Amino acid sequence: MASIHANLPSPPLLVHGKRILSRTLQKLPLPTIKERQNRVAVVARATGESSESSTSLSIVKSVKNIWDDSEDRPALVGLGFAALVAVWASANVITAVDKLPVIPSALEFIGIVYSSWFIYRYLLLKPNREELFQIINKSVEDILGQ
Repeated sequence: MASIHANLPSPPLLVHGKRILSRTLQKLPLPTIKERQNRVAVVARATGESSESSTSLSIVKSVKNIWDDSEDRPALVGLGFAALVAVWASANVITAVDKLPVIPSALEFIGIVYSSWFIYRYLLLKPNREELFQIINKSVEDILGQ
């Protein structure tokens, strides 16, 4: 169970722009110094399981099952290490390319041109959208082997 405790200050005076509304002040009772020091306490509690914890538990369970079923554990460790190195290297390559003066702008321009062509080619007219759906369905069937 998670809980959050917050102490919030009392509500501020009504201000319009940079001047205090005098009519509002005349209608509001002014609190004493002791009342100003009082704070509003807010407590929020969450019970039950969240989707984040259940998905993280399922990921941990699936990794544990793969580890237990594997007969070649050094290969799994090497594969995991290679994956970490690949993520690190690709992050560094992207950072290096982003620091070059012309390449990020050129890649952004290429992305805009390709996105515009894709919208014009497949999404603008209904027959073209149907063709795109057929291509996607055929690719999904090829991947799943149906």
